[in-house]
Amino acid sequence: MDSQLKIARVVTVPFFLDNQLREQIKYLVDSGADVTAVASEQGDWSRMKAIDGLTCTPINIARQPSPINDLISLVKLYRLFKAGSFDIVHSATPKAGLLCAIAAKLANVPVRLHTFTGQVWVEKRGVTRKLFRFIDKVILKLNSQCYADSRGQQQFLISQGIGCNNSIKVIGSGSLSGVDLERFNIIPWQEQQASIQSELGIKEGDFVVTFIGRISREKGVVELVSAFKCLQKKYERLHLILIGPCEEKSVEAELIYWADIHRLHYIGSTKKPEKYLAVSNLLCLPSYREGFGTVVIEAAAMKVPTLGTKIYGLIDAIQDEVTGILIEPRNIKQLKIAIEKLIHNRDYCKQLGEQAFIRCQTEFDCKKVSQWVNDEYKTLLGKNSP
Repeated sequence: MDSQLKIARVVTVPFFLDNQLREQIKYLVDSGADVTAVASEQGDWSRMKAIDGLTCTPINIARQPSPINDLISLVKLYRLFKAGSFDIVHSATPKAGLLCAIAAKLANVPVRLHTFTGQVWVEKRGVTRKLFRFIDKVILKLNSQCYADSRGQQQFLISQGIGCNNSIKVIGSGSLSGVDLERFNIIPWQEQQASIQSELGIKEGDFVVTFIGRISREKGVVELVSAFKCLQKKYERLHLILIGPCEEKSVEAELIYWADIHRLHYIGSTKKPEKYLAVSNLLCLPSYREGFGTVVIEAAAMKVPTLGTKIYGLIDAIQDEVTGILIEPRNIKQLKIAIEKLIHNRDYCKQLGEQAFIRCQTEFDCKKVSQWVNDEYKTLLGKNSP
């Protein structure tokens, strides 16, 4: 890649940069590109700043609508793009996508890109739904090219009148940036499995179900805990691990009651989800809406299959009865039946995990995905060359 090529990767919060895009950004820097990472100032930038050759530029981007703050962010992004003479501006996350689309267009950035990672309006109704749909249309209209992180999401957007096959593409088999197979690797954790189990009160031979994500209603956590409450009375060797920040007041109140449920372990946020996947039999993600579901392929890299819902994103990340199991969203009965099936058939559960691992290596290795993104940049720049 031309050493003079200038790329800005923009998201709302630094956690997203670190958790989702770090390896891809590092790949681009190592390939010779001049890359600037942009996200809000609040949050942990340490791992991003440790990437030699990467420029980190904090610009606060509010996740919630805030007209005055949004205008300030827009002006700062415009000034950055104009002064930086970027060849490519590539955004992800909804708010960053809208502000970048406007700022990069005004700054005459030649290649303007956005990756959709799930629609916040899927569960909305009325005016709110129309507004967020309109924002996605604006993002599509102002960018040179848009991407979806799964084929299911691509087809959903097209069915909703937002773009077409040419204006919304999917790179490879989907996902935003693949999975780091060196980080999500069961082998280095094998010697620590016994101590991790002891820390949680898990015994050898227990069946461990793990949830990783925001602790919110739309992630299906309430249904998962309800199913577990019924099953844990019947199966004394069943455990549930909940990992992730709680962002809803109503669910926060539920956590007080969940603390009394036997063998339910609430971890909260962690920088090492792989530690808990190392002692898990199953990842459970009963979401109402989802992007590709990066955590699914992270679990797959650790040979853990996923029980998920039949929604776009997850139907791409999980091959039903091959790398995991798919059920209808909001269906506690199906959730209980699926978990029981895997408790009773450990060999089948392990087989699903092995197949998930093979697919992950073939289709979602972050090094391969980063190369495909690199190639896509070259192609787009070639089309936009004078």
